[in-house]
Amino acid sequence: MKLRRLNSSDAVFKEQLNSLLSNTDEPTVEISRTVESILADVKARGDEALLEYTNRFDDRNATLDEIEIPAAELETALAAIPSELREGLEHAANRVREFHERQKMESWSYKDKEGNTLGQQVTPLDRVGIYVPGGKAAYPTSVLMNAIPAHVAGVPEIIMVVPTPKGEKNQMVLAAAAISGVSKVFSIGGAQAVAALAYGTASVPKVDKIVGPGNIYVATAKKQVFGTVGIDMIAGPSEILIVSDGESNPDWVAMDLFAQAEHDEEACAILVCPKIEFLDAVEESIRRLLPEMERKDIIKSSLEKNGALILVKDIDEAIELVNQVAPEHLELSMTAAEPLLPRIRHAGAIFVGNYAAEVLGDYCAGPNHVLPTARTARFSSPLGVYDFQKRSSVIMCTEESASSLASTASVLAHGEGLTAHARSAEYRIKS
Repeated sequence: MKLRRLNSSDAVFKEQLNSLLSNTDEPTVEISRTVESILADVKARGDEALLEYTNRFDDRNATLDEIEIPAAELETALAAIPSELREGLEHAANRVREFHERQKMESWSYKDKEGNTLGQQVTPLDRVGIYVPGGKAAYPTSVLMNAIPAHVAGVPEIIMVVPTPKGEKNQMVLAAAAISGVSKVFSIGGAQAVAALAYGTASVPKVDKIVGPGNIYVATAKKQVFGTVGIDMIAGPSEILIVSDGESNPDWVAMDLFAQAEHDEEACAILVCPKIEFLDAVEESIRRLLPEMERKDIIKSSLEKNGALILVKDIDEAIELVNQVAPEHLELSMTAAEPLLPRIRHAGAIFVGNYAAEVLGDYCAGPNHVLPTARTARFSSPLGVYDFQKRSSVIMCTEESASSLASTASVLAHGEGLTAHARSAEYRIKS
């Protein structure tokens, strides 16, 4: 296989890097129109359209009664999976819950010097929808990462959708739903599932927010329904950027690149290092280890299309590159990694040191693995409890404190030419 090599000292490096980073999974006009049509159809025809698209795209022959997966089936799946898998899911769930408990926002208030009580009231969303992928691979940990923060936030109703191609249900996914406290599960996916959650049908309840990753059709659908419902983010292909000082184990680094690349052909895996001999060593590890991988064809395609080995002048330049790329996952694969942490401004999740492999964050470290992609870590954050809570401002005035504020409000309202605003304030001014 041919791995892309970039050198920060080359005159064309900036153009090459921009070209590499532009390889994002953007929807074509055809995809956008297809999604728009599906959304409109489900909105207009409800369950009838939802069932038609589900049977067509998932190669099923389901009836409407078979769309919802009963709660008893979730418990049956939990009881049926091997004990080591159940223990693994429960251990991961406990760690995810413990981490997210620390994110809960609390209501607060204070009295100002004039006697007004001002504050913030925090409340959970009423109902959320979580999308769990079910195409090329099944992701029970996506259930944990999406449902547990919502549960911790106090959301009373969590609706999960997951596609089941050919009607095959992944028992680990169902078991994870049971562990996570999901309220209802529907075996639907794609843009039609997003439409059902956004608009509601006779069978699928309308939600207030949709979270969770999916393919390009799901991402496009979430973008198009935003405003009708809230969304977490527009998730693109998965990414990792590894910064090494050249003293890491090249086999470890190669495998960490593989772990990201095996998601799908659009995934992006980049290694940055100031030592060319280490880049050579990792490339040799990649060639040697790749044939052992079960998903070697996907890994090879991903690395050739979207991967790169980048030579930089020094670690300082590597950190500058990190903040420019704003990767979803960042590994600081070196012994003295922790002092670099304050210099990282843009990254979805930061894995510090040689032992903090990105895969640990995927499964069981505790922090959320639903992360901003496509350089959106410049302005957005990992999924968390705060995505399932909202804030209301609280303003309470006494007669005296209202009079003081009303005088200021009246002056400002007249200044804006809003007479009714001014008069409303003036009614509260004590004579």
